[in-house]
Amino acid sequence: MKKEQVLHCQFSAWYPRFRALTIRSAVLPLPQNVQEYLLDDGTLVVSGREDPPTHTQEDSGEDEAEEIQWSDDENTTTLKAPEFPEFALKVQEAISSLGGSVFPKLNWSAPRDAYWIAMNSSLKCKTLSDIFLLLKSSDFITRDFTQPFIHCTDDSPDPSLDYELVLRKWCELIPGAEFRCFVKENKLIGISQRDYTQYYEHISKQHEEISRSIQEFFQKHIQYKFLDEDFVFDVYRDSKGKVWLIDFNPFGEVTDSLLFTWEELTSGQNVKGDHGEGEATEQDYPAFRCTNSGVTVQPSPYLSYGLPKDFVDLSTGEDVHKLIDLLKLKRNQQDDD
Repeated sequence: MKKEQVLHCQFSAWYPRFRALTIRSAVLPLPQNVQEYLLDDGTLVVSGREDPPTHTQEDSGEDEAEEIQWSDDENTTTLKAPEFPEFALKVQEAISSLGGSVFPKLNWSAPRDAYWIAMNSSLKCKTLSDIFLLLKSSDFITRDFTQPFIHCTDDSPDPSLDYELVLRKWCELIPGAEFRCFVKENKLIGISQRDYTQYYEHISKQHEEISRSIQEFFQKHIQYKFLDEDFVFDVYRDSKGKVWLIDFNPFGEVTDSLLFTWEELTSGQNVKGDHGEGEATEQDYPAFRCTNSGVTVQPSPYLSYGLPKDFVDLSTGEDVHKLIDLLKLKRNQQDDD
């Protein structure tokens, strides 16, 4: 995977060319001070709040009387979020033009790993504060800022980037209608169910029809029109059978291969075979994989982002030292008993 391929998958690089095939969106340049705010771990308060809580005089008196004094330090100051009035105005205008609710992302990634922190447990945003809360809580967004060219094989200097806030008109998309498509040398070689942790009966029953409609969409609208010959694109197939473009991603390890492996996709070997959690059609290309009924339903891969990292490391066995410490603690407790 080359850095140029990553650049070609930025939203603003492909959206003008494929605008008619995808969800209506607005792209806003991200000011430097906003970028710094989003990356600042120390700023806990979310900026951009539209409706701060108001109190009457009577209420404020009672609140002051009942307020708990957590610190005797006279130098303690109240943390106040920075404000971005000009940017906030542009964002609110864009949200209004898109129907009042949007789905936010940066150049490449959406804050899917942070949905748990939102009041509605969703990526649906109506205000700048909603957007900031998701962006500041997302590891995916941090990676966009700090490691945009991770897994790239070329040694050339990292190109300069102009970061953007992408606002997409909110649509209620059914997870069982989303598919990820893998293209190598301008040939569609694989299609995977996007939400692979769940079993959808309609996908198993209609996989040939789904595969055919996606192939037709690819041949008519995508093939030879994207800037690279190796890439990944996501689509949504609605209840009427119409296919919509959702996003483009680089053809490489930075992109989730879902029910395939990157070894299969890059080598082209075993891509048609039966693959554990999925099933493949008998067609030469593309291989179509979906979760079958024999697989135990799995939790969402994004759930772990809502837990402390120590808990995740222990549950997955990724940090041996933490596991040893836990076992020692348990043994000491038993000895004390």
